[in-house]
Amino acid sequence: MLMPTSSPPLRNAMTIDVEDYFQVSAFAPYIARGDWDQRECRVERNVDRLLVLLAQSGTQATFFTLGWVAQRYPQMVRRIVEQGHELASHGYGHQRVSDLTPASFLDDIGRTKQLLEDLGGHQVLGYRAPSFSIGAGNLWAFDSLLEAGYRYSSSVYPIQHDHYGMPDSPRFAHAVRDGLLEIPVTTLRLFNKNLPSSGGGYFRLLPYALSRWMIGKVNRDDKEAAVFYCHPWEIDAEQPRIAGIDGKTRFRHYVNIARTYGRIARLLVDFKWGRMDEIFLGQRAPALAAAAAALSPVSA
Repeated sequence: MLMPTSSPPLRNAMTIDVEDYFQVSAFAPYIARGDWDQRECRVERNVDRLLVLLAQSGTQATFFTLGWVAQRYPQMVRRIVEQGHELASHGYGHQRVSDLTPASFLDDIGRTKQLLEDLGGHQVLGYRAPSFSIGAGNLWAFDSLLEAGYRYSSSVYPIQHDHYGMPDSPRFAHAVRDGLLEIPVTTLRLFNKNLPSSGGGYFRLLPYALSRWMIGKVNRDDKEAAVFYCHPWEIDAEQPRIAGIDGKTRFRHYVNIARTYGRIARLLVDFKWGRMDEIFLGQRAPALAAAAAALSPVSA
């Protein structure tokens, strides 16, 4: 008699939005974009700490990387790729899609894709909008992403939020154009409402046990892979404090920041994780040299 076997655990997507502490959208009213080069950059050391953490657990992740950061830290970008992680686009200078015209957005995502591909040597398939800034008012952005050659986006957060969100959007991966998937970060459906359960400030604010329960519930009940996200600055308790910010912004940015590294370490053990392209597209982005060779005409 055959004994019933349990299904293997789902593999969830671990994603990291590579930006520095002074580039977050909430600080835009306090830090001029032109002053970024005068700020102490800490992104490289924090990404390296995350790379060590991922290597210790044997996890490969997707790094949605700003072009501004990549241009200044090309060796960091190469380390990400050399260690088997997916390199994806977060746009060039962390401008919200809702603040751009279709023409300027297409330029932003196109030049960032080219920059990342030149540095990493692999095709860039994925994009995540800064501050999840694709919503009901700018769905034209999906046409631009398709035109620029992206295969997936992770830019819509199906929750109600004061800065972003599209609560009526599907909770899981779905086609938004022929050839383009939207893969939202994960929410839990409870009390007829989508609750955030996928990282960021909520992961720092909520008890770890609750975050773990929510991800597990999505895996068990929805039978869907979760998409988790974090930022390198969220593991950096020693980052410079920004003066003059309002209390709400201060709380959101700094709450439990000293605990995040340990919580991510636990999360990597408690669940199985992988790259976005492998989980949702069933493939890795090809190396550009190999892809070019495959497309070259064969000599007679």
